[in-house]
Amino acid sequence: MKRNKIIAADEAVRVILNNDTVTISGFGGTGVPEELALALETRFLETGTPRDLTLIYAAGMGDRKTRGLNRFAHEGMIKRVIGGYWGQAPSVAALALANKIEAYCFPQGVVSHFFRDIAAGKPGTITSVGLDTFIDPRLEGGRLNEVTTEPLIELIQIHGQTYLFFPAFPINVALLRGTTADEEGNITMEKEALTLDVVSIAQAVKNSGGIVMVQVERVTTERILSPKAVRLPGILVDCVVLARPQHHMQTFSESYNPAYTGEIRVPTSTIKPMPFDIRKVIARRATMFLKINAIVNLGVGMPEGVASVANEENILDMITLTVDTGGIGGIPAVGQSFGAVANAQAIIDQTYQFDFYDGGGLDQAFLGLAEVDAEGNVNVSRFGPKFTGAGAFINISQNSKAVYFMGAFTAGSKIAIEDGRLHILEEGKGKKFVRKVQQVTFSALKALQRKQTIYYITERCVFRLTAGGLELVEIAPGVDLERDILAHMEFVPLVASAVREMDPAIFRDALMGLQQRSPLSLEERLHYNESDNVLYINLEGLSIETVEDAQKLADFFDRKLASFGKRVNAVTNYDNFHLNPLAAERFFAMVKHNHEYFLSYTRYSTNAFFRHQLGKEFTQASLENNIYESFEEAKEHL
Repeated sequence: MKRNKIIAADEAVRVILNNDTVTISGFGGTGVPEELALALETRFLETGTPRDLTLIYAAGMGDRKTRGLNRFAHEGMIKRVIGGYWGQAPSVAALALANKIEAYCFPQGVVSHFFRDIAAGKPGTITSVGLDTFIDPRLEGGRLNEVTTEPLIELIQIHGQTYLFFPAFPINVALLRGTTADEEGNITMEKEALTLDVVSIAQAVKNSGGIVMVQVERVTTERILSPKAVRLPGILVDCVVLARPQHHMQTFSESYNPAYTGEIRVPTSTIKPMPFDIRKVIARRATMFLKINAIVNLGVGMPEGVASVANEENILDMITLTVDTGGIGGIPAVGQSFGAVANAQAIIDQTYQFDFYDGGGLDQAFLGLAEVDAEGNVNVSRFGPKFTGAGAFINISQNSKAVYFMGAFTAGSKIAIEDGRLHILEEGKGKKFVRKVQQVTFSALKALQRKQTIYYITERCVFRLTAGGLELVEIAPGVDLERDILAHMEFVPLVASAVREMDPAIFRDALMGLQQRSPLSLEERLHYNESDNVLYINLEGLSIETVEDAQKLADFFDRKLASFGKRVNAVTNYDNFHLNPLAAERFFAMVKHNHEYFLSYTRYSTNAFFRHQLGKEFTQASLENNIYESFEEAKEHL
């Protein structure tokens, strides 16, 4: 028998009881079930019920004013909040700061996986994400105030390795949204910018014996789209609410943008060039770190500038941008639409995106920084009495192969940029490089253990993470090391023996010509370490299309290797290397010839497909075909 599940919003929220555990979908200002949130708020203000709710969510949804999670910010309405990001709901954060609610922060990706694990009937979520950060029970256990005492995170050991365990609990109510519903509650999401983790949430709540409510913008008597288009099947949906247009905007700043759904494609000219200021200087230096064919995540705020600069320099198509919400490729949105993606190649569920991120799928991540300490730890989550939480920051920073933190060197400084030089007119009063961060959102120790590449980029200098702490490796032209850098740090960093000057082109209001510089020049692809007589050869992203290309490379190597005057050990990076079969004979002849210059040699590629292809090609050329999986493994076998 068919069942008509369409009801009014005020009727739907009447089933929510005191002490229920409630979850809500959305990300920032995108995909928020505002009609349902408003109805629940109205009921509480009029009747005083439901009271003492526990609220759990993955990402922070709100407009920093009244919408989204802010509708729960009434004394008595909530007693406990477990959230990934708090910055979009300052009124909820205010209750936590006043010790009027219990407050926890879990990493966004952990909460997303937590929903799925509850749905599957698992005892909880086991993960390494958050170890050695404020999430770790050995530090703060994700607790955010004095009245929050119950430990919700445990340390466990599996095969001698330490993990965090987040014990599962039932969730009673879900507030979700889609685009179209039929009367039986089958939900499609054709006009939604993101699918997020609505399926995992609905399954978790249904398998907890709870109630799933979904708001939509339209209802049909019969489902007319393909069954594959149904994101939430009717078996997971208890009731459907037809939302008013003003409470069902695609994002909090756009009623509907068809580029977010793939209905149209917009030109990259929609990415506005940045004004020439220190934010652009920082974004330019960060953009110069981009690797060819890299899979990249850009954080909110300062890192958004990387996409702008890369587009302006016409190198955006060299990389694939991704967003933790599930977007792959395309142009990430900004502001209240952050999380959505225009021209995306694909949009997957947030839960699966975090599977990919946590497993090490990101090549590079560009994230913000607010505080950095002598060990290299970063804080972006708490500053005195204020906190925003971590969002996806911990998932991303802990698991990306390379991380680039971006931020102004001090807060509030006045700086002039002219003639390729930086001039500090007035020093900022807020120090960011401190002896000890107020809260550990990124663990330098964990990064060193995982052998990640870590850089810290400011407008006046660049640091990198080493086993001994922060090492200063670059300084801006016009900046004095003692006066402008060391005098404004609460610790003394390591200083590289040969500190490089940042490229003066960064500090000129003209294109840097990154398109012409990429790929790297042949000279930049070689690095010789005399102390251990090892030559590092970087062929990453190099494309040998013609016999002339191969001959040019052969002539360069013959000249360069002969200049050492002795035989050397060599490690070659073949990541994303492309060899046209027409040029293969000349290329492999060069490889055989170069062996005369080597004491020993190894090759590596981090991509399994490339290792397989290259192995076949080296075998066909009668050359040793052992291609290692990592730089460390290749160097070990020299």
